[in-house]
Amino acid sequence: MKIACLGWGSLVWDPRSLRVRSEWFMDGPLLPIEFARKSQDSRITLVIAPGSPHVRSLWALSSVESVEGAKTDLANREGTNPENIDVWTKAATAKPDAGPEDVEREVGQWATRLDLDAVIWTALDPTLGSADLVVKHLRDLHHEERAHAERYVRMAPRQIDTPYRRRIEQEFGWSPLGPG
Repeated sequence: MKIACLGWGSLVWDPRSLRVRSEWFMDGPLLPIEFARKSQDSRITLVIAPGSPHVRSLWALSSVESVEGAKTDLANREGTNPENIDVWTKAATAKPDAGPEDVEREVGQWATRLDLDAVIWTALDPTLGSADLVVKHLRDLHHEERAHAERYVRMAPRQIDTPYRRRIEQEFGWSPLGPG
């Protein structure tokens, strides 16, 4: 089976236990990704955020042979439950009520062009709804937490160029260091 794993944040530069059999390719589907989630360790992380401008995600082929196994592998790497991992499979049919920002439809169209059997991605909800809230949160962090948050923002792939990222760069001077 050809199973792709989508990434846009730390999976790309710090895959840890994630089992992939390829490099990270820079031509993933266009998705509404933004720095819009406060993580448990106070970083601001990238998530799919409906209503955000679309950016080009990255992808790698999973070395796990089953969809459920690949989903569990990604959940373990992300430190989350498998319920927070979304899956598109070739056998899936498009939802008739799919809206203009339907992520599954975007992923499916992209995956079909590449003749992939399945695609997995992390689907955590955004928790911060504005750049002002993100900047305020980052300003309020203590030194070590802020250094950890800065690393995440700066290491995000350069192609993940979002409005919140540009605002963070403007406010803090955190220019990109990540791949791409």
